[in-house]
Amino acid sequence: MTILASLCELIIDCEHKTAPTVENGYPLIRTPDIGIGRLHIEGASRVDEATYEQWTKRAAPREGDLILAREAPVGNIGIVKSGVRPVLGQRTVLIRPKTDILDAGYLNYLLSSPPLRGWMIGVANGATVPHLNMSDIRSMEIPVMPSIDTQRKIASVLTDYDDLIENNNRRIKLLEEMAQRVYREWFVHFRYPGHESVPLVDSELGSIPEGWTACSLSDLVSTQYGYTESATSKPIGPRFLRGMDINKTSYVDWSRVPYCPIAASDLDRYRLVRGDVLVIRMADPGKVGIVEQDVNAVFASYLIRVRPVDARIDPYVLFYFMSSDQYQSFVSGASTGTTRKSLSASLITSISTALPPSELQQLFVSQVAPLRGLVTGLVSANTTLRNSRDLLLPRLISGEIDVTDLDIAIPEAAA
Repeated sequence: MTILASLCELIIDCEHKTAPTVENGYPLIRTPDIGIGRLHIEGASRVDEATYEQWTKRAAPREGDLILAREAPVGNIGIVKSGVRPVLGQRTVLIRPKTDILDAGYLNYLLSSPPLRGWMIGVANGATVPHLNMSDIRSMEIPVMPSIDTQRKIASVLTDYDDLIENNNRRIKLLEEMAQRVYREWFVHFRYPGHESVPLVDSELGSIPEGWTACSLSDLVSTQYGYTESATSKPIGPRFLRGMDINKTSYVDWSRVPYCPIAASDLDRYRLVRGDVLVIRMADPGKVGIVEQDVNAVFASYLIRVRPVDARIDPYVLFYFMSSDQYQSFVSGASTGTTRKSLSASLITSISTALPPSELQQLFVSQVAPLRGLVTGLVSANTTLRNSRDLLLPRLISGEIDVTDLDIAIPEAAA
């Protein structure tokens, strides 16, 4: 065994607090932007060049550096990839391995493995929020390591899985954008098939196509607050959908949704069914998700279920309307609370919408449903890839699977 500090050029704690964010700039890596083995650059806030220069005086994160979360969530870590110039947010730690003896990719997977993640979670302390001390991080004991070439081979094998996952994520994003573009073209800009022959008429919402109906959302849907319970990773009941499960994407990755205990008498009341639309009412008010699979699941109290009760609106049309810029702007302006914005069931349905004819909605669904089906398939494929990678990881790290004599291609940057 050896300690982490002896294997690294530097291990420094971020001292920065907050800074104004900009639309385009350098990614600010906060603890929520750090996953298990990767950084979520795409969702990070950005800071300007002056902030970047000020905050990187001690050390500018560079390719191959690792960024560790000291808390919330403890022990999550990711590697800085080529072309990315991030800055550190609060409660993060920059780790720069000595690459002549320790491969950065190998260390990334090593620290993501169950033994060391478990150790970090175990030593974390704090009365309210568990956090890692810098002394514990520097003195972390690292298992006996294989040769640098074997480290690189192990990292290469595991990186292949992550590259496939990343490629699927890019495809998912493109499919999501395609579906959103169809909605905007048809139902926001009124450039739907055959629109040329349909005149616009006056309504309470302004000019809308003839044959469309201006109506309040409250006349089309029912609402229901979710179930109050604590989530658990143990499969002791149905899946327990929370706000954090729908606030980053337009789909639900059910493999990442935890469980909850629930009495049989409550299960039917809160059970989710295909076509249910869920809205976050606190923390990220207005973010929307939709149930697209048959799954044994209920929803948490920070969510509001919005379910069509009028055949005039299709669940996908409802979902995309509530995901639209128009609806999100309405929610943003209507949210209440001085410190923590929140929504009520009556508020989220108090907006009016231009309802397209049923046949046009069905045509829209025929275009969008296949795209959503591909998204679901790719999410499922990623679950399989992650499970395979996670099964391999401890066996490769422990040497149970020996890659020393295997002819494995190593990327030039790692060699």
